[in-house]
Formats: sequence, structure tokens, C-alpha cells
Amino acid sequence: MEKTFRAGETVPQATLEKSTMQHTYKEGDEFVFMDMETYEEGRLTRAQIGDRVKYLKEGMEAEVIKWGDQVLGVELPKSVVLEIIQTDPGLKGDTATGGSKPATLETGAVVMVPLFISQGERIKVDTQEDKYISRE
Repeated sequence: MEKTFRAGETVPQATLEKSTMQHTYKEGDEFVFMDMETYEEGRLTRAQIGDRVKYLKEGMEAEVIKWGDQVLGVELPKSVVLEIIQTDPGLKGDTATGGSKPATLETGAVVMVPLFISQGERIKVDTQEDKYISRE
């Protein structure tokens, strides 16, 4: 939708609300969140959360941005700690300066990790860059 305004015409300012909500559980295709101030539940779809949904874990807090009753976006923490549920085993002699390999995290996300990282380890991941940060 496009709207053209004349020079000097005023446009009302949009008031955005940002609230901290905790992801409590998933029900079907919806993610249920609880507002940390009012304790009210809200439901968001995968489309409303965006591609960062791959890092969303039960109990995680996120900033939900709304305009009135409409959800405009969801901001996850810059980094999260998640467990690796599948990756190839490391080999003797693998070092931090070596190559990398794919690892599947508990949320289903796949990130590249150093060769020395093993299945079952917990790692810190940058949710904005989709990158391994460190071992936890």
C-alpha cells in the first residue's frame, strides 16, 4: 500500500510498544508467550516471529514490538546458549584454528562450529549473524 502526502502535510506519529514476553510453549503452528508484566498470554505465528524462530526455546524471553494490537516484530536476545544434538565426532588433533563442521542445535537450527566441538556440548550462538561464539 502506498500513500502520497503533500509538502507541509502532517502525519500522525506511530506509537510502538515494546514488551518483554517469555515463550512458554508451542501449540500447533502457534508459539505461546506470556507478558512478563501483565502475565497475559499471547499467541504468535512463525511469520510474526520471523527467521529467528530457529533459536526460540521454551522459557526464553524476547522483546515483542507492537503497534496497537498488531505485532510488527520479535527481537530475540543477541546470543543464546543451546545444546548440540547432532554433529560429526571430532578427530584427534582437531584444534581451534582448524576448519568447521555443521552442528544441529536443540531448536533445529544448524550452525557451523569448530571441529573440536562435540555432540552434547552447549554453545553460545549469535542469533543475528547465525554464528558460533564460544563453548559454554
